Amino acid sequence: MLTAITKNGKKLCLGNDYKKERLLSLRSKEDFFCPICGEGVLLKLGDHRIFHFAHKSGGTCREFYDHETIYHLNGKRQLYQWLIKQNIPAILEYFDKEIQQRPDILFTFNGKKYALEYQCSPIPEEIFSKRTKTYIENEYIPLWIIASSHLQLKRRNIDTLSNFQYLFLRSSLQGTLFIPSYCPEKQHFHLVESITPFSIKNAFTQHSFYIPDRLEITGLLSPKPQKRIYMPEWKTEMDRIIQNMTRYSDQGKKRFLLEIYNNHLNPFLLPPEIGLPVPHSILIQTSPVIWQTYLYLDLLSNKNPGDLITMQEMKQHLNKRVNRHDVVIRHLPQLSHLNPLLAVIEYLLYLIDLGVLSKKGENCFQVKQKIWIPHSNREREENMIRFNQKHGSLCKIINEN
Repeated sequence: MLTAITKNGKKLCLGNDYKKERLLSLRSKEDFFCPICGEGVLLKLGDHRIFHFAHKSGGTCREFYDHETIYHLNGKRQLYQWLIKQNIPAILEYFDKEIQQRPDILFTFNGKKYALEYQCSPIPEEIFSKRTKTYIENEYIPLWIIASSHLQLKRRNIDTLSNFQYLFLRSSLQGTLFIPSYCPEKQHFHLVESITPFSIKNAFTQHSFYIPDRLEITGLLSPKPQKRIYMPEWKTEMDRIIQNMTRYSDQGKKRFLLEIYNNHLNPFLLPPEIGLPVPHSILIQTSPVIWQTYLYLDLLSNKNPGDLITMQEMKQHLNKRVNRHDVVIRHLPQLSHLNPLLAVIEYLLYLIDLGVLSKKGENCFQVKQKIWIPHSNREREENMIRFNQKHGSLCKIINEN
């Protein structure tokens, strides 16, 4: 821990730049106590570790705070100093007695309270969600920052992101979604942006790196949107998912395959209008090629030109698929205000650009033409060529808006 109080109630914060000689002098004259449990703590001033406080033997909160790594101590100290240099009011290791939570840093910006949590080790999803919910209910804006050591690029522009890493997903003021991280060793921010999942764990991503002196708080809270993927890359991954699905199917995928076979569909002959990337598909854990196929079967396959699709129908069919576990919603505690139906609406808006639907009022769509289903590999290839010639850059344009 980096903060303690003296007998007189004066707070000593090691996030500030104290000379070792000054701290040695204070240690010789003062006793220090934990601000939370009130028990005595020792001021550690070694040459190889960051200056910090440690509980004496025993202590009711020793188990939690004395297991902080050097990585974590350095990270939250650097983040604290980064805020202070911007003249942002910040308190390191502030303990809120009412909610019994202690964010690494409490700061105020534009009249709003932020609880910054710098997380270096995995914690259970239930604890993450509970802390986030408590912050929100008490008018804090949670700002979870994951340690960069948890992020590893799988391929050039593809990441494998775990459920734990997705917990850190947050929205910018403009509505773009990203994961913020920080590395105290390299002393840089690492933002994972333009996250477009194509399977449960794998996603197309963009990465941005900033040294603290080149990034202000507004840049962290609302980074500039990055470019997104191109259709050929996306379609390659969709094809790979279908191939793997037919080879290595779990119970859920077997149920999916059985349903589309029963509806006279071939997974290898799905039209290019099914399995498209939309900005908020990240809200749905199930692969886009699966949930959009279900959407086709439930909403589109039996509709004829002129028929309507209402918002109520969309909600009904999505809820049905979720309740049957055909579609799994991603748990995102910091984005609980976003409805997964948003991804479905974005997909239908995409179909408007493709000429399949038209908008009919605020909460209604009208079918313009049926999606054509190929019946052979040759028909599929011909259909794909026509699609790419007409709409090849549409994916990139829509996702950049």
